[in-house]
Amino acid sequence: MDRWHVGFVDLSGKQGLLGQVEGRTAQAVIDWLADRDQAWRDAVQYVAIDMCTIFKSAIRRVPPQATLVVDHFHLVQLANQTLTEVRRRVTVTHRGRRGRKGNREWELRNRLTRSAARMRGEHVDALLDELSNLPRVIGAPITVAWNAKADLLDLFATARTRPDREQVRDLLYRFYRRCADADLPELQRLATTVETWWPEILAFLHTGITNAGSEDTNRVIIIKTIARDAYGFRNPGNQRLRTRCATTRRARGHLDAR
Repeated sequence: MDRWHVGFVDLSGKQGLLGQVEGRTAQAVIDWLADRDQAWRDAVQYVAIDMCTIFKSAIRRVPPQATLVVDHFHLVQLANQTLTEVRRRVTVTHRGRRGRKGNREWELRNRLTRSAARMRGEHVDALLDELSNLPRVIGAPITVAWNAKADLLDLFATARTRPDREQVRDLLYRFYRRCADADLPELQRLATTVETWWPEILAFLHTGITNAGSEDTNRVIIIKTIARDAYGFRNPGNQRLRTRCATTRRARGHLDAR
């Protein structure tokens, strides 16, 4: 048995979990989609995924007309992870060990992952002052990485606002320019990832579609609730049946109430 399962969730309606297959492979995704009738596949307009090349290659084959949309949450998570990697590397390089209590860059680690747009102006100024007071070999790279992350989040914030081409271009250029000027390997890798997935990111900016419904079903219902209550499954068929019942319970109750 494969402990990893792929779930297919209806993000536009109230059908919830459409199906679940064992294995995290492109062929498993293709086989499930191929089992649907042609009219069903032709009706699929958008598919939201995380940054997984397995799903990307599968959807390119079945159904090829669907527009792929990458979920921005995973990109934000990647940007924060990149910032954390920069902070850890410069700390080890300068101090000869990992950060700990008493090292101000370590004490600011949680605040650094916050979005600047959601922070009050005085709090942003205080954070930048804290970073400027650090040794330059530590504070300067962290500040650049934090600004690059803020640039990327500013770009994502244009989703659902009908951004024009010039606005998207300027924000994307600002992010790329900062990553290039910083000469930090972590930021160069982040910029390469954004470039690789840019068509799917642009689709998110135009549509605002995310796979939040899929993440909710996968994390809360399937993994945390069903699997925990069962203390694990030895029969994949039973697992799929239990999760299917759990994800459609609300819909059944709604239909019964009517």
